Formats: sequence, structure tokens, C-alpha cells
Amino acid sequence: MGRRKFNDEEVKEILEEHQAGATVSEVCHRHGISQPTFYRWQSSQLKGSGIDARRMKALEQENQKLKKLLAEAMLTAATLSEMLEKTSR
Repeated sequence: MGRRKFNDEEVKEILEEHQAGATVSEVCHRHGISQPTFYRWQSSQLKGSGIDARRMKALEQENQKLKKLLAEAMLTAATLSEMLEKTSR
């Protein structure tokens, strides 16, 4: 079986899976690619976008932090809503 070639759109979608929270190992296994291939694609995408790796890492960390804060706020809102329902009965 020969190597599969991915077009630019497929590469972008694969990289977005990692951005959405999947680990590099999961993404690579799912698509049958090696980790060095994944990182090479990621590096070339970053160069094309003008964002360096350090900046991207900082943005990813900020994104994770914001997701956690959002989840906590949603949990608090749900808890308060339940408490309000119980007290208004």
C-alpha cells in the first residue's frame, strides 16, 4: 500500500483537530500519519500565517484557560438556577 497524499484542505482539517483538543498521538493515529509529519505540517502552517511557535503556544494556553473559566461559569449558573428553582417552590 502506497503513502497517501493529503491536499491542503485535508492538512488544515487535521491540524484543526489538534487545535480542538485532540492529542497529536490521537490525530496521527486516526489519519495514519507520523508525528514528524504532523509537526512538519504544523510548522509550515505557522510560517504561512506569520505566527511563531511561542506565540501560538501562548494563544493555545490562553484558549485552554478561557475554556476552563467558561465551564466554571456555566456550572455556577446551572447551580444557581437549580437553587432558585428549589427556593421558589
